[in-house]
Amino acid sequence: MLKNVAEPEPESLDVTPTTPKAKSRTKVFALNAKDKYYALLFLGPSVLLLALFVFYPMIKTLYISLFLTSGLGKTTVFAGLGNYVRLLTSADYLNSLGVTLIYVFAVTILTIALGLLLAHLASETLPGIGIFRTLFSATMGVSVSVAAIFWLFIFNPSTGFLSLLSNWLHLPVINWLTQPNTAMVAVVITTVWMNLGFTFLILLGAIQSVPTSLYEAASVAGAKPGYQFFHITIPMISPTLFFVSIITLIGSFKSFGLIDLITKGGPTNATNMLVYRIYKDAFYSGNFAQASAESIILTVIIALFTLLQFKILERRVNY
Repeated sequence: MLKNVAEPEPESLDVTPTTPKAKSRTKVFALNAKDKYYALLFLGPSVLLLALFVFYPMIKTLYISLFLTSGLGKTTVFAGLGNYVRLLTSADYLNSLGVTLIYVFAVTILTIALGLLLAHLASETLPGIGIFRTLFSATMGVSVSVAAIFWLFIFNPSTGFLSLLSNWLHLPVINWLTQPNTAMVAVVITTVWMNLGFTFLILLGAIQSVPTSLYEAASVAGAKPGYQFFHITIPMISPTLFFVSIITLIGSFKSFGLIDLITKGGPTNATNMLVYRIYKDAFYSGNFAQASAESIILTVIIALFTLLQFKILERRVNY
């Protein structure tokens, strides 16, 4: 007779990793989970500050721009896009927009061109070149108020350097800050002078990082210095030029201090840039709704120009 043999019970499935590889994988997952908490812990204060001082003001500005406001900035009547339509059909605002674009293009082009020229000259190994490098970059340590006082003295029609030079050369004295055309030129010169130190240092570092072997090979091949500059230096520092162009253009759109201290938007609104107009509408006229709409329009304009730079200039960048 066959005896009943008890069948062995099936072993319970053990999902606990037993191999060293599985154990190490479990530890990695545990560390990754901890890293998320550490990341939240360290990023939390920064995200909170950004939310309080960047994102909330942006949303609040957009909200106010859709209303009419009282003199204290409280919203009263919903206006929709009325503030935007009123601005974009205003000859005064369009004049400020045109003045701003002229100023931005002039400052951006002159700052990059002069910075590139000075950086190229300062990259040469000449006796005493370190002194010139220090002088070219000295404007980085000058505050806006000091620069404004310095250039107000230079443009002074009575005792300024330019008036004394005109008298010495027997030329007519120009009252730079009281004539619309010359006031814009004066503000552009002052802004370029202020921005030149930073642009010069950045471009100088880029030029000095170009391998000398490229220039040596070009010299052996008979290439002239001008050809080397446009076909070796410019392509090699194109990422830095791209960065400087974006920074300079955005900074030019946001220029405020020099305009406030030198011309205050005058004469006859010849230097009334968009940023200074926002300041005057908000804190002089008390029209916070219109100033908010102007801020949103300026943000959109800066974003569009930055996107345009990426679309056009980034194609010419050699990484």
